[in-house]
Order: sequence, then C-alpha cells, then structure tokens
Amino acid sequence: MKLSKKYLIPTVLGFLGLSSPTFAATPTGVSNYTPNNHGKSVTTPVAWGASNNVVFMGAGGTYHSPYSDKGDGAAVLGFGLGDPKKNVGVQVTFMSLDISHWGEYSSAIHLSRDLGNADAIGVGVENIMLTDGGDSGQSYYVVYSRASQDPSVINPKTNKSKLHYSVGVGKGRFSDMSPKDKEHGKGEHGTYAFGNVSYEVYDTCNVITDWNGMNLNAGLSKSFMIEKIPFAVTVGVADLTGYSGDGARLVVAGGFGFKL
Repeated sequence: MKLSKKYLIPTVLGFLGLSSPTFAATPTGVSNYTPNNHGKSVTTPVAWGASNNVVFMGAGGTYHSPYSDKGDGAAVLGFGLGDPKKNVGVQVTFMSLDISHWGEYSSAIHLSRDLGNADAIGVGVENIMLTDGGDSGQSYYVVYSRASQDPSVINPKTNKSKLHYSVGVGKGRFSDMSPKDKEHGKGEHGTYAFGNVSYEVYDTCNVITDWNGMNLNAGLSKSFMIEKIPFAVTVGVADLTGYSGDGARLVVAGGFGFKL
C-alpha cells in the first residue's frame, strides 16, 4: 500500500514514545510541575522524547484511509537512550507501514533536550525508508513544548500540569500535499507550521487538538498501569477540515513501554 494513503499513521503512534512521560522522558528541570502522563498529540510531534533506556511498542490504525473505503494499520517498536537533562535524549523508532503484508518498513529519529521549567525542544526526521515502497519523502521538523506552570492548571492530586502545548515547523508531511490531494485540487503545500494543545479533564485523560500543517485533528488520550507497566491509548478524528483528504476519519493507537 502506498505511503500517501497512510502517512498519518506513524505519527499517531508517535505518542507512545514522545508524549507519555511515565515511560518516556519526564522533564526534570527546575519546575515543580511536570507534564501529566497522557498523550498530548494526535498527529504531530512534541519535544519530549523517550530516553534513559526506555523501550516502547504498539500499533494503530485509521478508518477509512484518505480517498479509500478501506482501513489501514501500522505497528511501531522503539527505544530511547541518553539523558535530555544532562545532554540529549535520543529516540529511535522502527515502523511497519502495512501490517496486512509486513513488507514496508521505515524508521525515525528524534532528539530531545530538557530546557528546565517544564520546557523542552526537539528535532527529528521521519520516514527514513528501510525497504522499497512508499511514495512519500522524509519529513524534518523542530518543535518546542511546554507544560504550563500556572497554579490554576495544576492537578493537586498528582502535582502535575494539566495544560500542555507545542509549536513547530517542518517539511515533508507538514508542508507537501499528497498526490491525491493535488489531483483533487487541494493545492500543493500546507502551512509548514504545526502545533498541538492538550488539557486534562476529570483527572482521567487529555483532550487534544492539533494542526499538522495540512488539517485539523482532535482526540482523547489516556494512560494507565497494568502490573507496573504503563499503557497508553489515543482515539481521535483526523482531517476535520477540507484542506486535505476526503473527509473526517477515525484514528486509534495504543501501546506500552518499559525501562530496561
């Protein structure tokens, strides 16, 4: 299956390593209020990344795929090394782009740095193809993320921030419309800029909205523990506006991580 139909999926899975500080890289700067443990994005990167010998894995899918009446799925395996507080965290991710055939694989690299006070910056590259197949080039980005320190958005039960946001710029999937979008008169380029905002509701999950340079997306993310292993689930709706694709679609991802 061509990657133009599924370039959304690998980033939906990205929350497994990028957005769940319980098993990724909780910022440990001078702030008293770290980010909460739920996912913070549906389709866009955040600066926080897996580090400190963390391994994560999961799977996800969308229904339906853009310009198709069929669903689509992908799987991810990754690990994080280094220390973003002392130097740099390094997250490496491997993805199967089509779990129905297991024939197309890609990778991604994300570098993160803790700036203190619940701020972080990250740079990365996605869609480094490891096999033949796929018709989308590599995507590069830089992103800044922050967990708000305002007392009004601190959860007194967990002592963590409820409000998080990220802003970034990138090329590739953040800037170039798919061939199908171009055929349907959607134009050739997006905004290059992307961002996400998440807010914890009822101490249970984050409500999320994001703009990925092409379209608006929204969802919910929840993390929970099973036998001391953190799991995370995100459910969302992608392509809420008419800027790309052929209508709104369901996206779902889930997975877990552990520290070696």
